[in-house]
Amino acid sequence: MNSTLSDKKPLVATGEFLVTLSAPEAVLHEGAPTSGRHTLSKTYQGGLQGRASGEMLSAGQPQNGQASYVAIESFTGSLGGQTGGFSLAHFGEMDNGSEILKVNIVPGSGDGELTGIRGHLQIRRDAGKHFYTLTYWII
Repeated sequence: MNSTLSDKKPLVATGEFLVTLSAPEAVLHEGAPTSGRHTLSKTYQGGLQGRASGEMLSAGQPQNGQASYVAIESFTGSLGGQTGGFSLAHFGEMDNGSEILKVNIVPGSGDGELTGIRGHLQIRRDAGKHFYTLTYWII
């Protein structure tokens, strides 16, 4: 983390989101395993209010608990009373019962009153619902 961020107290927004993910479209790679392309749309509620859309690429065998995905989603709406937008970059992996999920705000993607935003998003699933905690700074 750069010194500009470490000097500032982080802000935190929490809430719930609904996500719709399209069925995968096969992406063929000559001589290599097939991957899938999905479109996604989300509606955020809570401290982060608005909509996001994006694309996800996935590979592996999720039915066997082994797969990875990458995604970029673009959000527009409000955060802590400030309006604008930003993008989130996702990396997720599952392997034999363990999961890694990293979601960061893309540096330089903030606009409107969210210009200069940095941070990361944690996702929690519970009883079929998705919850988030967004830790962020606006520099």
